[in-house]
Amino acid sequence: MPAHGQAPVQFGLPPVPGQAPMHPAPPFQAPPFGQRPNAAGNPVGAVFLGFLVSVVVSFLYSGINVATYKEQSLTTANILYLGHALLNGSVVGSLVGLVGRRSNGARIGAAVIAALGAFFGFANSLPLIIADSETPRVAWDLLQHEPFWPAKAWWNNETGGGVDWFSPLGLVIAAAAAWGLAYAIGNKRGRT
Repeated sequence: MPAHGQAPVQFGLPPVPGQAPMHPAPPFQAPPFGQRPNAAGNPVGAVFLGFLVSVVVSFLYSGINVATYKEQSLTTANILYLGHALLNGSVVGSLVGLVGRRSNGARIGAAVIAALGAFFGFANSLPLIIADSETPRVAWDLLQHEPFWPAKAWWNNETGGGVDWFSPLGLVIAAAAAWGLAYAIGNKRGRT
């Protein structure tokens, strides 16, 4: 500030005749671009919503599997399982992409949840099938004696022994569908 009665100090070039005098520039300020929109969405809510939907789809598959197991051939059972895995992954991935947007954590969560949904949809239907074909008490006794037999039955080939490669293929299909759709839909929504 200049003293009283003194001319103000000017910065820069002297003013051109007919031009207003220049004033000193204020200290540096960021340009007023506003806030960036949150492109990440809500990853925790997305994963939780994906989990809830995966549970519902798995229960529906278990119910269909129990209702139709007597008429199923091995080919039909494999197609039904792989279709369930694809449906579970597609629904979970779509919802996670819509809610989680560009969050990589939400995409990974969707892939894990969809794969677990494919596994538990099949594994949960096995005790129900035993309870329907025998009695609920037989299924309960079997689960008490061997609690992991649904997982072992999921992994083992019923006809030829060894590994049933459709089982891990279902996990890969579910995870790939979930991650791919979450990525595609999340990137599309993140730009808008």
